[in-house]
Amino acid sequence: MSPALTVDAALLTPDALCWQQAIGQLAAVVQARSVHPAEAVVLLPYAQLIQQGRRAWAVQAGETFFVPRFETTMNWASGLGGTLGLHVPSGDDLRMDMAVDMLTAASLLGRAGLGAQQDALAGRLVEATWSLAGVAAAVVPAGRWAWSEQLALTLAAGLDSPVLALEAAVGRIALAWAAASTYPTDRLFQAKPQLFAVLEGFQADPLTEALKAHFGDRSVSIPLSLKLDGPSAPPALHIAQDAEDEAGRAAACVLAHLAQGRSPVALIAQDRQLTRRVGAMLAERGVAMRDETGWKLSTTRAAASLMTLLRAMPWDASTDAVLDWLKNAPAFDAALVTAAETELRKTGVRAWRDLPDFPEEDILPPAFAATGPLAREVNALRSPFGRARPLAMWLRDLRSLLQSAGQWDALAQDEAGQTVLDVLRLHEGAETEFEATPVMRQHDFTQWANQALEGGKFSPLHPPAEQVVILPLAQLLGRPMQAVVLPGCDEIRLPVSPEPAGPWTPGQRELLGLPSRETLAAAQRQAWQYALQMPHLDVLWRTSESGEHLIPSGFVQELLLDQNHDQGEEAAPGMATDPRSLRAVATQPTPHPFPTGEALPVNRLSASAYEDLRRCPYRFFALRQLRLQEPEELESELGKRDFGNWLHSLLRYFHEALKAAPTPDATARIAMINTAAERATQELALSDSEFLPFAAAWPGVREGYLKWLADHEATGAVFDEAEVWREVPVGTLTLLGKLDRIDRQPDGHALVIDYKAEPRTTTAERIKNGQEDTQLAFYAALMSDDTLGAAYVNLGEKEPTKTYEQPDIVGLRDELIDSIVTDMARIDRGAKLPALGEGKACDYCAARGLCRKDFWSLGEQATAGEEGA
Repeated sequence: MSPALTVDAALLTPDALCWQQAIGQLAAVVQARSVHPAEAVVLLPYAQLIQQGRRAWAVQAGETFFVPRFETTMNWASGLGGTLGLHVPSGDDLRMDMAVDMLTAASLLGRAGLGAQQDALAGRLVEATWSLAGVAAAVVPAGRWAWSEQLALTLAAGLDSPVLALEAAVGRIALAWAAASTYPTDRLFQAKPQLFAVLEGFQADPLTEALKAHFGDRSVSIPLSLKLDGPSAPPALHIAQDAEDEAGRAAACVLAHLAQGRSPVALIAQDRQLTRRVGAMLAERGVAMRDETGWKLSTTRAAASLMTLLRAMPWDASTDAVLDWLKNAPAFDAALVTAAETELRKTGVRAWRDLPDFPEEDILPPAFAATGPLAREVNALRSPFGRARPLAMWLRDLRSLLQSAGQWDALAQDEAGQTVLDVLRLHEGAETEFEATPVMRQHDFTQWANQALEGGKFSPLHPPAEQVVILPLAQLLGRPMQAVVLPGCDEIRLPVSPEPAGPWTPGQRELLGLPSRETLAAAQRQAWQYALQMPHLDVLWRTSESGEHLIPSGFVQELLLDQNHDQGEEAAPGMATDPRSLRAVATQPTPHPFPTGEALPVNRLSASAYEDLRRCPYRFFALRQLRLQEPEELESELGKRDFGNWLHSLLRYFHEALKAAPTPDATARIAMINTAAERATQELALSDSEFLPFAAAWPGVREGYLKWLADHEATGAVFDEAEVWREVPVGTLTLLGKLDRIDRQPDGHALVIDYKAEPRTTTAERIKNGQEDTQLAFYAALMSDDTLGAAYVNLGEKEPTKTYEQPDIVGLRDELIDSIVTDMARIDRGAKLPALGEGKACDYCAARGLCRKDFWSLGEQATAGEEGA
């Protein structure tokens, strides 16, 4: 048998040239050693090359019909199962399965006396042991324990400090665990091939090197990666502004290659997040993709859906967490969940446990008309899920809960969902694998499930005929790609000297036989140089990320220097033009809205609602007539509004207590107002940590208010009532609102007071422009008194409390009532309600996304301004 004649190497692509030379050498070795091809084992760097190797042999190996066994170590080990028996892990064997290995790690830490630290150390122990699995599997099984004992003596050198005790312990346990485990590839040391040929990739594998030494003269190394002479064509260099621009350019490059008949195109996954974005763009165009990298199972929609359930189960789960689960659980009525969410956000129930009990026989409070029935149903599922139990029972109960919530079918019918069920052993009977596990608390079970999903991998099914292959840079070797698109070529994602994975120091890596930074750098450079040989290569990188400047990878900088480019000039000679084609789009400005509200009669009107009408009629139409209100956030940070609500509540409690037990003593008043502050804090469910910034300002506000109160009382004013709800009919309309406080003046007339926790200048402007200020005049309209006073009381944090009285409030009140009657009549007659807001009225308007003011034509904006004037 002799190698077949080869074509001119200059006409071959890099992959064809590599295979031609490698298979030629292999055929020569087979012939020289008189080995039957079927008795030869050819080890490849990765599984995707198996079919390619067989095809290359068929093309180049001459007249023989026999084909060597093209294998990887795992494929070969699986193939030997029929003759040497299947590998069945047992006991504490390392499984390379996060769901199992996390449990084993916790057990090993407990046996080592580190049970109290297992939550913090288990993940680190698994990471360390996984990094050792490759070198441990490369040791002949019979000598593995002796290997580990010898290493253990020197591995902990320099880690005898108490500060490093935990790191040393994790290293010792990881080494012992890796050495005590059996591996599927152990049977390879029992194989007896007539010829063991290794086609070398970019980086040597410890197990492959050990097998070469084990088989001695029967082994031979043949380089698959060759050092080729210079790039076949200069790569196209693309500078992007940011990640989105880079993704768009990369997708356009792929589409351009496909349009020119180059298929398949290799899309290199240097940046997994960016690659998924590019993949989404290509999927919209119907491009068939083969993803060989996959992504974390925890990032799939199926895994997120399951985790929403687990996060809703703890006794202290937030209301948002429970609502998030209910929205993903088909068993719950969507309309009921929406209505309950509205109630919960309105009442501000932040923790689900803070809901009152809703016994079946009790009448539901009006504020929880939808929440009550839903809470009964939800709590019936949540209550049994709180107690500790063995893992197998947890899994059975989780399966039952998923079925009750209607989530099981969605998972079972989803490609990623099936992987979730497999990884967590949720299929019927699969949980028996964990029958021997100890009892776990709910928190531990949730953490275990989360880590199992984090360690799991989801790979979508491959299409029968792919147009794009997503793969790592190192696995481009030997692949028949017609073009390569390589995004993510910046300093972070394509470093010249990659950071070694795992917790080991450089000295420990050398001792353990793990690849050094220098080895990884050499392999990275070989992979880069191979990519440069591709006939069509697009190299992309971004110049900024999260506001920070990014520079190109060192490999790209070498290209730029070789081409004498200035990397700061994006339009420098040699840079590729943007592959995206621009298309002219005619501007289509949003028309100025002119709705009418006669079909939505207004029967009840508050001060804030009428303020909306005066500031912008369209805002009144959208927020008050259509009732398009933004939902309140339950978990948002406290702001000035919360501080104002707290002040209103505590001042009410303080004045009611002071009215019941009058005292002029300043010390007693301080004690009373502090008690009122504590009560308000409890009733508003404000935690100490959240309220800390306001608590720091409170003493100054308190002292300023008590001093103002003494001066105010000296004028003869007396507190009457606070937080008073009033409703007053005006024709067919009802005016309504809550008055912060009503005092009685020496002549018996009422004084309406409204508290303000805002800058003094803002309050002063309200008084200065009395006819433009709605609030005090509206509150005066809620009083039946013919003669009364009205004032704002500014509760300053840095300045003393001060009164801003509105003169002639009765006249302003009468004018306001006339305006209300007139405006409501015009709305009833079908008057248009245009968007006329200006300045702050627009800057913080919840309806701005509806009126689309930013997208009007310039002419319409000018017209709107004239109408507003």
